[in-house]
Amino acid sequence: MHHGAKNFEITAPRSRFYQGSFGRLFPDLPPWKPKLDSDTAAALEAFALDVSERLMTDEGEADKDSAIPSGYVYFGQFVDHDITLDVTPLSDAEADPNRLQNFRTPRLDLDCVYGLGPDAQPYLYDKTKGFNGKLRVEHIPDTRFFDLPRLSRASGAQQTALIGDPRNDENALVAQVQLAWILSHNALVDAALERGYSGSDAFERARKSLKWLYQWIVWHDYISRICAPEIHGHAMKRVESPGGRHSWELGYKDVYNWKSSPYMPVEFSVAAYRYGHSLVRTEYQTNIIHGFGNNTPTFSVEDDNLRGFRALDVDRVVQWDWFLQMTSSAPGIFPQFARGFDTKLSKALRHLLEDPDEPGNPTRILNVLAARNIVRGVRLELPAGTDVAKLLNVKPIALGDDEPDALWYYLLKEAETDRAENPSGGGSQHLGSVGSIIVASTFAGLLKGDPMSFINLQPGWQPDDDELLQAINETRTNIGGDPLTVDAKGQPNPWTLASIIRLAGLPVDANMVTELGQPPSPQPTQDLVTARGLKAGASR
Repeated sequence: MHHGAKNFEITAPRSRFYQGSFGRLFPDLPPWKPKLDSDTAAALEAFALDVSERLMTDEGEADKDSAIPSGYVYFGQFVDHDITLDVTPLSDAEADPNRLQNFRTPRLDLDCVYGLGPDAQPYLYDKTKGFNGKLRVEHIPDTRFFDLPRLSRASGAQQTALIGDPRNDENALVAQVQLAWILSHNALVDAALERGYSGSDAFERARKSLKWLYQWIVWHDYISRICAPEIHGHAMKRVESPGGRHSWELGYKDVYNWKSSPYMPVEFSVAAYRYGHSLVRTEYQTNIIHGFGNNTPTFSVEDDNLRGFRALDVDRVVQWDWFLQMTSSAPGIFPQFARGFDTKLSKALRHLLEDPDEPGNPTRILNVLAARNIVRGVRLELPAGTDVAKLLNVKPIALGDDEPDALWYYLLKEAETDRAENPSGGGSQHLGSVGSIIVASTFAGLLKGDPMSFINLQPGWQPDDDELLQAINETRTNIGGDPLTVDAKGQPNPWTLASIIRLAGLPVDANMVTELGQPPSPQPTQDLVTARGLKAGASR
């Protein structure tokens, strides 16, 4: 959900023989274009703005909730940044429209956390006492809250975060998702050191455990929430053959198929995976210090908002039981849920501050995310949603005369129309059939196509069997903290995004927020495992 992307004039070749970093799932389908009086950029932008105003204006939010906690919206943004990055300058793209490059490896490998490694990007790593295998973090002054490492925390100074992907500092919420994975790595390094690994070996051992846990959570926890259950189950499944051998099989090889290495489908990156825009709320409650019932705007002209690229302060620290289902979440109040999967976008994404001359003006296309998505899809020559549905042998949904058949819009409309799980109304709970097939088949293909994923290297792997994760889980239980694997009712549960928050030692409830918001003791411990244990115990 990169709101700052202004590069429209890029395409991916249609040849089935093309093998590159970006490609097409449906190269034989004709591109969709709206019927306009003139074939100009201005006419297309005016059409997109008109559609956005007529069909995507929605001030109400509570009645549009999905069942997905809002933390997953920003985890989805984090995942997007891990697998895609296009930095092609607009001028180069216009000179050669086929030069679409994905500068991010299309793998779920956390390179947005680790960057190019401790040798190539040493500023990402803690080397104050020699390399100990850990990534850098900082404290918010006079508190024990963590923040990303930054060039400066001084007011008025450049506060750029020193991280593997600067986009993960776009807003305070995704920044704290990035922080969770950094701190989780450091916790695993401590566990590795305690088990006798050296600094460099501890780094590699922790990185492997975290990367595989990340892949597990993406597939089993995240994708299973946003896609139709039967489609997720078919897209990739583990099978056991005679002799006890395990392997993973793809169910949609006819949809997403690659020869030597996976590519990033433009139908996924430009349309289907942008479903997350419909889930963003206009404002959120952040933590108990900032105040119960005190909402902070996601984006606004005022300083009191969740916009990023600046140092984190106490009021914007995430209290995670307000964003994920934790044992301390108050039923009926928290967590704050994402908006429903539908064609309505909150006003936060209709008044962005991207236009340099008139930030926030909804008549300027750079400020209106829905309009930009429609324009980008047309210029990338994406097919009509109805045509894709027919090709996949899925019954197309009916569109009104004033509704565009743009793939991005069609997939949101499909999700909005599909209320089989929620017949009483309210927000749709996941993508519809076509959207689910595109998203699930792409993620399954990326995992299967990565030779270093647990899917290929150790198909029978699961987090409960990992020595570092197992050791930390036992430590937490022994000191009276929540295990890493409990559900909202405190019952044993498979590993989820909430497990990463607990592993990182980030605040999961009001007690931890209050405690961590206090000034550090005169001699604060440097042992993250001990610190994490004390925090967990104090929060009980």
